[in-house]
Amino acid sequence: PNLLTCSMLAATSRSVSAARITRIGRCQASMASSVNLAPVDHQKAYEKVADKLRELSALEGIGGLLGWDEMTMLPDGASGSRGAQKAALAGVVFDKRTDAELGALLRQLDSAIKSKEGAPELDEYARATVRDAFKEYTRTVVLPKEMAQRAAILGSEGHQAWVEARKSNDFSKFAPFLQRWVDLNREKAAFIDPSIPAYDVLLDEYEKGMTSARLDEVFIEVREGLKPLIAAIKAKGCKTISEECCMGTFDVDTQAKLCKEVAVDIGFNLECGRLDVSVHPFTGGTHPTDVRMTTRFKPDNVLEGLTGAIHETGHALYEQGRNLKYDGLPVNAAMSMGVHESQSLMWERMVGLSKPFATYLLPKLQAAFPGKFDSVTTEVLYQAFNVVQEPSLVRTESDELTYPMHIIVRYEIEKGLIAGTVKVEDVPRLWTEKMREYLGDVPPTDAQGCLQDVHWSMGAMGYFPTYTLGALYAAQIYQCAMKHLPGLEGQIAAGDFKQLKAWLNEHIHKLGSLYANGDELMTAVTGEPLKPSVFLTYLKEKYSALYGIA
Repeated sequence: PNLLTCSMLAATSRSVSAARITRIGRCQASMASSVNLAPVDHQKAYEKVADKLRELSALEGIGGLLGWDEMTMLPDGASGSRGAQKAALAGVVFDKRTDAELGALLRQLDSAIKSKEGAPELDEYARATVRDAFKEYTRTVVLPKEMAQRAAILGSEGHQAWVEARKSNDFSKFAPFLQRWVDLNREKAAFIDPSIPAYDVLLDEYEKGMTSARLDEVFIEVREGLKPLIAAIKAKGCKTISEECCMGTFDVDTQAKLCKEVAVDIGFNLECGRLDVSVHPFTGGTHPTDVRMTTRFKPDNVLEGLTGAIHETGHALYEQGRNLKYDGLPVNAAMSMGVHESQSLMWERMVGLSKPFATYLLPKLQAAFPGKFDSVTTEVLYQAFNVVQEPSLVRTESDELTYPMHIIVRYEIEKGLIAGTVKVEDVPRLWTEKMREYLGDVPPTDAQGCLQDVHWSMGAMGYFPTYTLGALYAAQIYQCAMKHLPGLEGQIAAGDFKQLKAWLNEHIHKLGSLYANGDELMTAVTGEPLKPSVFLTYLKEKYSALYGIA
């Protein structure tokens, strides 16, 4: 939810005040006639661009603070005034993001970098800043005003229709709005880059440099690798291990105190952040020195609050670990949604759902909830954290093993919708067929099937794959960390997370968006591009041992 909210805010920022700009050609003509730049001193031009980008970053930080306050502190009666504040700020941000001088400078720098000479005075971080800033500038100015207006209206109408359709379990109430989003996304993609598949354009907004062809390679391997493992565990019986020890009555204030303690142990810096409670957990804030994360708690299940807090701590550590040498520049931003998710999932799953972490956590649970965990062993707690859900119908309630299949179902359907190979009216049928084939489960209603997620009601197509890409990145990054940090599991069991955090700071967080895509980052960090086999091996070894499958 946190990263989805960021995407929505960014889209809003791009759409507000779009009246001045209708097409990039018109914008380029305007720049050519109104901005007269002398022969380029590349270093001075870059410094001017950097100043403009830092100002934009500061303004967006204000937006982050407004968003955090809205989700955690805002009085009920203040929603109208907050909406006006956000709209006013978004207008200012849009005007500065589409500034003609900024566009002209970026175009000149981009051309220089791609020229034979190559602008050697600019280092790799400056080049990455120009690459990403120019790409964002182009995406921002290319769309016509009326398309932005249609998207804003459809976002509101689509969400309302989705809520009603889900409530009444009637996909037909949402289908017309889904079709409008499909049409609008195709149109948007054609404006941005008609030379590549439309879905690739949409995907690039969330996962830089990723293509559907590469995703097909990755997801087919994951899908075919997981099907037999899931089937074998279901045949054995998912409930042969139990999560009962995590069920009962757990005071939410005590849970909050415990989760804060765990977050600080892992490395969350309270001098540069805070932890609060919200209906939907998220990580936001204004700057690496001001990171705000929230979580939520269930009084009858201690597991959800803990895993949620660890997940958000992973996001927060990425934000707090960004390289302030490049403060306010695109190269200092998270590389992609998937890479950001890799940091939350690595801490939540590879660390938080591991047996060494259960060794660290059990004494804390026993101290926090006297009598409730006295007879629980580390092995029992570890098993409780890793029960495979049966049936696994709802994505947000699924487990580490079945979750990727939920994402692959959505990816295959939305990619087909954009390509025109899937019709909107066929979505419920295809959803049921794919769930049966991949997970052996059939949703009894559309509300528990194709209507369960909010994403499509907002037109967010290309977003779903980043969740599972994050899990794949996480497995490969953690495997690399294990090789470079001897004794890591013993450190985790002892509650010592410093070396792992420092390694991630150096090899992931500080790199920001230096690399153009996830494969390049994985190659730089692990020596190889993304390898689904690493993720599959991790799951097969872990769950075969948990369920006693040969």
